Amino acid sequence: MSYLAVIDLGSNSTRMVVEEFTEEGNIKELVRRKLDTRLAEGMDDNLSALTEVAMQRVIDALLEFQKDYQRFADIEVMGIATAAVREATNQADFVDRVFAAVGVELRVLTGDQEAYYDYLGAVSALDFSDAWLLDTGGASVELVGIEERMAANFISLPFGAVNLSEKFHLNKAGVLGADQIAAASQYVSEQYSHLPWLDGDHDDLPIILLGGANRSLARLDRVQHGLSADADFHGYEMDAATVLATFNEMAQMSLAERATLMGPEANRADIMISGLLPIVNLIERTKSPKVVFSSSGVREGILREYQMSL
Repeated sequence: MSYLAVIDLGSNSTRMVVEEFTEEGNIKELVRRKLDTRLAEGMDDNLSALTEVAMQRVIDALLEFQKDYQRFADIEVMGIATAAVREATNQADFVDRVFAAVGVELRVLTGDQEAYYDYLGAVSALDFSDAWLLDTGGASVELVGIEERMAANFISLPFGAVNLSEKFHLNKAGVLGADQIAAASQYVSEQYSHLPWLDGDHDDLPIILLGGANRSLARLDRVQHGLSADADFHGYEMDAATVLATFNEMAQMSLAERATLMGPEANRADIMISGLLPIVNLIERTKSPKVVFSSSGVREGILREYQMSL
């Protein structure tokens, strides 16, 4: 048997999984960790560079994760980074800093690679034929058009829950102004308008959802239906009308009210409105009838590729 740790430096969270690969070719998850590190925070005001504070949060998380994966003998450690590092003007310095701290050489994914691994992770874990796939991260969204389980179109767009919130000041304490939300929504809609493959008759395809804000939406809806928020939400469904109604309800709340509503996920209350704007706009554009949540995305796509290479 062999062990692989995958460390994922996202724009909002730093995550790690440790997997065991058996001689029979099976994968068994042994450890899963997540820390909210907000690597993309402050980039807009820092000339598109990662801030010192944000970088240190990630380094601290990696040092903590290292204690977990070093318990496994001869483990291979794979590090990936996504939109925040991809867009950072000080990318090289940060990559060097990570290597100096924990000896992990980061692979900075292109936007197309991130979208592809999202697709590969989801298609290997959910039973569907045609669908849209949307991964809302902290600094980007990955969007895939899936036809007969194949990725027909895919793209990464440079906006997400953290940078949208900062760009349109959607993280303030009080009730947000309708004009603020409208401006941010218009920005997202304009980005989608450049993708002709989103338009036309697509037989009301479902939308597969990944990403932190979407996970928070799934957990919130489960709680409101008397279900456990801690249980695996993989495969959980919401109709599109409920998604839109939930967004509209939260848009009328103050930051404190959203935090109370979200309970254990309160730390995401300041980026929840911006985090839901990509799915709200995609529903309105595609007329999708429902969303399906996936807990399998980039990391699982990479694991799948790794498994196939053995």
